[in-house]
Amino acid sequence: MVFEGRKPQVRELVVLATMVALATAGRAAFFMIPSFKPIIAIVIISAIAFGGEAGFLVGAMTMVVSNFLFGQGPWTPWQMFAMGFIGFLSGILYRIGLLPTKRLSLCIYGFLVTVFIYGGIMNPASALMAYGTITWQSLLAFYISGAPVDLVHALSTVIFLWFLSRPLLEKLERIKKKYGLIESQKEEII
Repeated sequence: MVFEGRKPQVRELVVLATMVALATAGRAAFFMIPSFKPIIAIVIISAIAFGGEAGFLVGAMTMVVSNFLFGQGPWTPWQMFAMGFIGFLSGILYRIGLLPTKRLSLCIYGFLVTVFIYGGIMNPASALMAYGTITWQSLLAFYISGAPVDLVHALSTVIFLWFLSRPLLEKLERIKKKYGLIESQKEEII
């Protein structure tokens, strides 16, 4: 509602749609390696460049669009919420100065949000979808069995943030300046 309330420019929507397409293509490109996906890295980068609301939009839309390729199901709203929340949180933390754009700090942050937020939402959601209710035993079983998946996903987020953060943030900053989208960020991208 906040995103639409500020009446985004078409130029901004095109860039965000491109980020959704890039994340979706990245998920499809790495389909042969389970859980090794660039989605969270692209969502974090989008949130840093355009703010929390845009980060939420990129995260949520990426999951619904990419699930057209990988299968829709009762997990889709959970994935949309988890990715959207990561995008929103990343944008907010960047805006208040708690998320620097240094590669190492972004990689650490990406690892933590992948394991604790995405895994922390999807593991209980999986238990709920499997059993219809959540018990301590089922929750523990899903966290233990989901740990390798979460760690691979977190490692992929670290790798993609390490290699993509600087070039993508620089390009998005140039696009923002060129087309007058949202005020330019002052922090140096390293």
